[in-house]
Amino acid sequence: MSGEIVYIAAAVVLTLLVLMMTMATLYRKAGPHEALIVYGLRGTRIVKGRGTVIFPMVENFRQLSLQLMSFDVAPQQDLYTKQGVAVTVEAVAQIKVKSDPESIQTAAEQFLTKTDVAREGLIRLVMEGHLRGIIGQLSVEQIVKEPEMVGDRMRATCADDMSKMGLEVISFTIKEVRDKNEYITNMGRPDIARIKRDADVAAAEAERDTAIRRADAIRASAVAKAEADQARVLAEALSLAAQAEAQRDLEIKRAQYIETIKRQQAQADKAYDIQSNVMQQQVTAEAVKVRQVEKEQEVKVQEAEILRHEKELIASVLKNAEIERKRIEMLAEAARQKTMIEAEGAAAATRLQGEADADIILRKGEAEAKAMNVKAEAYQEWNQAAVVDKLITGLPEVVRAMASPLSNIDKITIVSTGDGDSAGMNKITGDLTKIAAQIPALFETLSGMQMSDLLGKVRAIKDRSNSDVTANGQPS
Repeated sequence: MSGEIVYIAAAVVLTLLVLMMTMATLYRKAGPHEALIVYGLRGTRIVKGRGTVIFPMVENFRQLSLQLMSFDVAPQQDLYTKQGVAVTVEAVAQIKVKSDPESIQTAAEQFLTKTDVAREGLIRLVMEGHLRGIIGQLSVEQIVKEPEMVGDRMRATCADDMSKMGLEVISFTIKEVRDKNEYITNMGRPDIARIKRDADVAAAEAERDTAIRRADAIRASAVAKAEADQARVLAEALSLAAQAEAQRDLEIKRAQYIETIKRQQAQADKAYDIQSNVMQQQVTAEAVKVRQVEKEQEVKVQEAEILRHEKELIASVLKNAEIERKRIEMLAEAARQKTMIEAEGAAAATRLQGEADADIILRKGEAEAKAMNVKAEAYQEWNQAAVVDKLITGLPEVVRAMASPLSNIDKITIVSTGDGDSAGMNKITGDLTKIAAQIPALFETLSGMQMSDLLGKVRAIKDRSNSDVTANGQPS
């Protein structure tokens, strides 16, 4: 039982396979580039882009290509233009069967049983005929210069005839146009000459424009350079002016600074001189006081000497020693007081260094007044011997002051005229001798005493002193 089922199943499968193979052989498909023309029991039908079943013995089919056909259109005979010029034209045409069923039906009726060569020959004859007619309506210049216009006319002229054959012209392109009489070559010569002339003119104009632009550029560069140089010179001038002003301001400030320093230095020097004068006056005043004390001590010493002489008969050598001791003590006391006064004067000088200018002037006046008072008091107590002593000790200063102008002379040039002793160096020494000879007269005028009387008194004092020494047996 099971064996029968297997046989039955195998038979069914085999039958199905046979049916599928039979259907596969009967089914025909049309690609996008072709159309199937089916004819037979069911009439003529067109299949494009799909499939259909063709029953054998009762139906048959043929394939019609819908692909683009490209072929040359080159008539062997010369074509004559509107001007009567014989030309040879070579073109390329792109033609195909239209995609609508009516056009496919028409193309199938006319070309289905023909080969590709025969079909292209029929189409080429039609295209050449239309090309001959269009060339005869145009000039050589139009054909050569406007090939697109020729193509457009060909498509428009051939459209009806091609449509009647179920075809359409996709494109028509002129490849070459030539003639045997060199018309086309000569036709271009005027244009070539014109083009060359225009090129020469354009080149000349370009050179002219280039020269003009170059000149403008050079001029602009020169102007820019001149402006830059002018700006640079102006900047340098301004810089130099600024430097000069800065240098001038610096010199002015330096001069002002130096002037201020000199003014302050002068003020300081003046203050120092004033202070020095004040200190000198104070020192002088203190020296006068010291001198006064010394004079007083000397007076006391003289008094002691007088007492010693008065009591020398009472006292012995011991008494003289006691008197000498007292004298020495008095001298020591006077020296001590002198030292103290000088120290006080130095301390006062140091203390007065920091006082103000106004106080300095006031103290200067007071010091001068005090000095004058001290001098007046001292002068009142001086005797004639003291006055003479002061004058004698001051004589060297007087001589030095009289001769001081000669110390300021750096160089003396002597011109001798040979007039005896009053010429040359003798003249200078003679003048100095005359100056020195005036000193005694000046001394007599100041002291009121004759120089001879004064010297005589000095000699008498010396003799008396020597006699006192001899009488006492020892120096006083």
